[in-house]
Amino acid sequence: MYAILTPLQTAPFSGPSNPEIDFQNPDLLAPPSTDFGSVGSGKWSLSLSPMRLLSGGWVRYEDELVMPLGDEMAGANIHLEPGAVRELHWHSIAEWVYVLAGETQISAVDQQGRNYFGTAKTGDLWYFPTGVGHHLQATGDGPSEFVLIFKTGLFDAAKTFHITDWLSHIPFGVLQKNFGVQGSDKWSNAPSKQLYIFPGEAMPSDTVAPDSPQGQIPEPFVFPWSEQPYEEFDGGKVKTVDSSTFKAAKDFAAAEVVLEPGAMRELHWHTTADEWSFFIEGNCRFSVFTEVAARTYDMSPGDVGYAPISSGHYIENIGNTTARFLEVTDSAEFEDISLTQWLALTPPEIVKMHFGVDDETVASLSKTKNRVVPG
Repeated sequence: MYAILTPLQTAPFSGPSNPEIDFQNPDLLAPPSTDFGSVGSGKWSLSLSPMRLLSGGWVRYEDELVMPLGDEMAGANIHLEPGAVRELHWHSIAEWVYVLAGETQISAVDQQGRNYFGTAKTGDLWYFPTGVGHHLQATGDGPSEFVLIFKTGLFDAAKTFHITDWLSHIPFGVLQKNFGVQGSDKWSNAPSKQLYIFPGEAMPSDTVAPDSPQGQIPEPFVFPWSEQPYEEFDGGKVKTVDSSTFKAAKDFAAAEVVLEPGAMRELHWHTTADEWSFFIEGNCRFSVFTEVAARTYDMSPGDVGYAPISSGHYIENIGNTTARFLEVTDSAEFEDISLTQWLALTPPEIVKMHFGVDDETVASLSKTKNRVVPG
């Protein structure tokens, strides 16, 4: 038998349990007294997702099958060894990506025959619209790693079409006819099965895309978010991106939030979209309130959180180090409603009638949005 010590109580186990998981999730082991009802699982650790190991890298993912609350967005995590290639492919749903580490070159060709070639570095973004063919390659001195978000609750619904998989199911004569090389042995070395990720040699840094008679894709698919400034707050900082700044990405918006120990992403909700959160550094408490329930989760690096549209939530840094995470919404604009600002701009008498507070308390509420509050 062992005991788990929490701020509220000691919870003894006489039977089997997993102490490592218990210690990582104290707010599930001994939920705050303010939690109630059943929200459904709003947390998933990518450490629990099976990896698909390939020559040159790996991929793992989460979707609503493992995190039922997340029925509008699903995510994946891909790692490429230096020079490795994520093969030419396309999706039936748009792809939005944040680079966690390394440098990745991308190329794409759209339905008008226009092309694009660019490089995304750590902290940058890229985006591919539905159906646009593209490839990825780790081109820096080390590996590259990134998280991908799709606007669907089921990862399989993102329907990835791989060029090697398709061509391996085309009769060789048809393939030669398509490329105008009948009667030769050209294309005979095409793979007989899907590659997905495979080793390669990094292209030179001065590589450019072939000239297209149709021109280049006008809005870049890479956005240098790493170069954008943060908005500073007492206790942390936030920077946002949406279709007004990353013009190619018309159906995703995001915030990157940095919290000092004890600081909190203020109580808020989103009016037009769900929120898919990804935790990069530090340890946080993430609490979600729906119209019928409330649940609190403990988040570590590599964890995914989810808050449905209009659900009130907050994220608090409960560790001793800086915390950093993403908030991604499937919307053209990053917007939220601040609880504090709402109350500050509501007639004071209404606020006092609701909460029994005095004039001084109401007057102290900020009429401007403070997305981070200090500890």
